[in-house]
Amino acid sequence: MAETVEYDLVVVGGGPAGYAGAIRAGQLGKRVACVEMERAGGTCLNWGCIPTKALLKSAELYQKMKKPETFGLSVKEVGFDFAKVMERSRGVAGQMAKGVEFLFRKNKVDYIVGRATVPAAGMVEITEGEQKGKFLKAKNVLIATGCKMRRLPDLPVDGARVMTSREALASKTLPKSIAIVGAGAIGVEFAYFYNAFGTQVTLVEMLPQILPVEDEEVAKLLHRAFEKQGIKIHVGTKCENFRVGKDSVKLNLVKGDKTEEIEVETVLSAIGVVANIEGVLGKNLKVELDRNYVKVGDDYQTNVKGIYAAGDIVGPPWLAHVATFEAVSAVNGMFGHGKPERVKNFPGCTYCQPQVASTGLTEKAAKEKGLAYKVGKFPFTASGKAVASAESEGFVKVISDAKTGEIYGAHIIGAEATELIAEYGLAVHLEATVEEIHQTIHAHPTLSEAVMEAAAATSGEAIHI
Repeated sequence: MAETVEYDLVVVGGGPAGYAGAIRAGQLGKRVACVEMERAGGTCLNWGCIPTKALLKSAELYQKMKKPETFGLSVKEVGFDFAKVMERSRGVAGQMAKGVEFLFRKNKVDYIVGRATVPAAGMVEITEGEQKGKFLKAKNVLIATGCKMRRLPDLPVDGARVMTSREALASKTLPKSIAIVGAGAIGVEFAYFYNAFGTQVTLVEMLPQILPVEDEEVAKLLHRAFEKQGIKIHVGTKCENFRVGKDSVKLNLVKGDKTEEIEVETVLSAIGVVANIEGVLGKNLKVELDRNYVKVGDDYQTNVKGIYAAGDIVGPPWLAHVATFEAVSAVNGMFGHGKPERVKNFPGCTYCQPQVASTGLTEKAAKEKGLAYKVGKFPFTASGKAVASAESEGFVKVISDAKTGEIYGAHIIGAEATELIAEYGLAVHLEATVEEIHQTIHAHPTLSEAVMEAAAATSGEAIHI
């Protein structure tokens, strides 16, 4: 007879939602197991957020070292070893995965490497791995299996001619040319990375702007910055008729009634993600889905009592920090530690150079909603710290209620934008006003002064513009 173990919570998936939910339950003194098919940390830590940031840091540093005269320095020769760049990225991911495994042990979470199916409420079956055949009896089950990269139709991924971000993170060969299909955060980050190391990059987006979810002004500035860096950009353009050869890929770029054929060494698909739900739900388990994502209520519980879901598997915005928030909130709720919260406001970050970060409404969205709003804007060219750091490209833009000053949204493009956005995130959460940001003393000289000056600019009170 197969062995059965009983838990207060079994988490299926060990990414930012899964491991955070498991650890939180462990902190609450519950008996917890977390089943992850590959390694603790899931896609984000092992094949997404963390290793890509390591790559982007190498690219950023390399670009700065190529222009030492900017800082009054001289360097005889600057080069790189692409295989070692990739090796460092894998090392960073490995180190962080070990950290999650340590946190599992610290919080007495049973960590199981394998695949799992939820055949019925209160039960999880290990279907692959060393513990295959084991059943875990659970008072609660949290499904946190996330998403996987969407693939281009009828274009098999081989890791050489055709890749997704996962294959790109495993490759130790730098392509001479690449077409990146999709200019969301993933596509844009890889475009910056490859271009920084000398690859001829063609970035293609079907929608009218790169980073389609971002403010139009921000997207336009990044577009110009990328073209200045040497990246070829095609927006409002479809990719059709892929022909994969031994050493290259030919494809057509179609915009309106115009068609252009290009040939590249590699194609990278960055057209989004799909729910990683296959094999997770038992055939007799009638969990309600919405476009293949698990449908949940305000407490993150599905239509089947005792089965919860959180993170990318419940749908957009498909962000690691949102996934973590959802899972922790779900676990707190299921064990009576406060009322669960659904995500309302969150930051979006893109780690190219210049960086892009935002929270809340874009100006276009505010206009479409018919809101009476004001805009405050401050350029980094007027920031002493930015100029001193030779990073003066970009601006801070804040959108607020025309009458009360309450912040509707904030948008930053420039140095350390992904760090600076946190202040506006807190402001939105606390329902703060631009006046309160303005009246908060910011240290000088810092990049954060631009956040304050943008708020002041809403009422024409910015000092340095």
